[in-house]
Amino acid sequence: MKSKRIGLYILSTIFPTMILLSENPTKVIAHRGYWDCPGSAQNSIFALKKAAEISAYGSEFDVSITLDGIPVVNHDDRINGLLIEKTPYRKLQNIKIANGETLPTLKQYLEEGKKEKDLQLILEIKPHSTQEKEQEAVKIITSLVDSLNMANHVEYISFSEFIIKELVRITKNANISYLEGDLAPKAAKEIGCTGLDYRYSVLQKHPEWIGQAKELGLTINTWTVDDPKTMQWMIDKKVDFITTDNPLMLQKRIKENTDKYK
Repeated sequence: MKSKRIGLYILSTIFPTMILLSENPTKVIAHRGYWDCPGSAQNSIFALKKAAEISAYGSEFDVSITLDGIPVVNHDDRINGLLIEKTPYRKLQNIKIANGETLPTLKQYLEEGKKEKDLQLILEIKPHSTQEKEQEAVKIITSLVDSLNMANHVEYISFSEFIIKELVRITKNANISYLEGDLAPKAAKEIGCTGLDYRYSVLQKHPEWIGQAKELGLTINTWTVDDPKTMQWMIDKKVDFITTDNPLMLQKRIKENTDKYK
């Protein structure tokens, strides 16, 4: 790994444009889907479809399990004042979200996402109240993904270190990234992460982590980047992915940077 990077450095001093063009540009992940458009809403199936329509790399969404073990797609741990993990699904199944859709189950979301062959599904498993609940959530969610033959279509993220370790323990070759931002790259690698997925302010505070992560073979995503200056900073640092509420703006900026070297 080190000798390869030294070789690339030497080549870059001689043929800088060639090296820049050979690198893959930063990819765009739509935060909670592409929801900032007519008819859409955060974590809606429509937002998932719109993310595919604009050719985003991925669509991020959030999952919790109900009292009776049904995974549903919603950002907060509550909806309409009901704590999801302590509420049976029958009391949630008719709730409407902001665009009029019914609260999606994970099964419905995955079945729709499976139709979008070029869109990765970035599945965030939300922290639950106990490790037993988190263990149950991981088992139910990963079993559903496997039953739909979507293991290569889904990437996992979580703020819970316990959930990350459970994902590492029971999945095979899954892409798993930690969100909390309190682990240096080496520590994240040691618990089995394949990537870092840290808030932009964490990477700006620890820019050395970007290089360290690359040396360790970890991917680097950053969230939730909506400011053009921060987007440019991350593009310049060559992070692998940027999660944003403004995917079209980010796509345009990435294209402008790529076009400089054509």
